Amino acid sequence: MEFRQLQYALQIAAERNFSRAADKLHIAQPSLSQQLSKLEKELGVVLFQRNTSSVELTYAGQVFVEKAGAILSAVELLRQEMSDISQLRTGSVVVGSMPITGAHLLPHVLPVFKRKYADIEITLLEDTSMNLEKLTAVGQTDLSLLSLPLEVPVLTYEVLGEERIDLAVPAEHPLSARQASGERTQLEELKDEPFIVLKEGQGFRTMTMELCQAAGFEPRIVFESNNMETVQSLVAAGMGVTLVPHFIARAPRSEFVPVYLPLAEPVPSRTLVIAYRKGRYMSKAAEAFIETFKSVVAGLQ
Repeated sequence: MEFRQLQYALQIAAERNFSRAADKLHIAQPSLSQQLSKLEKELGVVLFQRNTSSVELTYAGQVFVEKAGAILSAVELLRQEMSDISQLRTGSVVVGSMPITGAHLLPHVLPVFKRKYADIEITLLEDTSMNLEKLTAVGQTDLSLLSLPLEVPVLTYEVLGEERIDLAVPAEHPLSARQASGERTQLEELKDEPFIVLKEGQGFRTMTMELCQAAGFEPRIVFESNNMETVQSLVAAGMGVTLVPHFIARAPRSEFVPVYLPLAEPVPSRTLVIAYRKGRYMSKAAEAFIETFKSVVAGLQ
């Protein structure tokens, strides 16, 4: 059994897809399949059930992935502890980030961090919140920018802060006049509005659905996108309304800009966190990144 085979199996388990796993690992898909077959033959078990639409873990695969994740985490722990013992100023941190949230926060954080820790390498991994939780759980990231609640129980977190949720409407929408008046909008008022939302698998879509349901209605979804910028542009073009995290709402964008309105008390918000695996050794580089992130985000609120 080779160390790289453990990494390959974990990546396949995270992606549930050989092609995506091969892309993330930067190897050819036939090579990945060959290595997995070699591993399964050596172990005498089938780790993954393959079909035309998905790849699923067998029971043996579940046990293997859990143990392999622990082995890789132990190796990384040893490497990081030795690095810290040697008191090197160099280091590396793999940071997972939700693409849109990261796009509006990391440009504030990374320059500050690099000025203070010029020799620490930061590797950024962008994915949906659901996938980031899985990747963080198996050690593919040292830490990840996410929002509560977390679904994977082996993760813990440090709170960055609360981010309010705003309403976005087209400029010609009757509610847009409230921007000048300061009148706040109740979520219940949106029950008959067409909604544009993110696609399933993204944490903020789940939050949007839950906020609407708590207000007593199911949002009438007319369009979905993987990209929050697209969602906002479609709102600006008059196709519907949406909810937007405040850090994203306040950032400059393209010519298609909707009107942003604060919602009524109690103002909905999401809790942004830096998440990492419970019990994972936290390197000095990762600790420094967390402290820098917390300090910068506090200054933006």
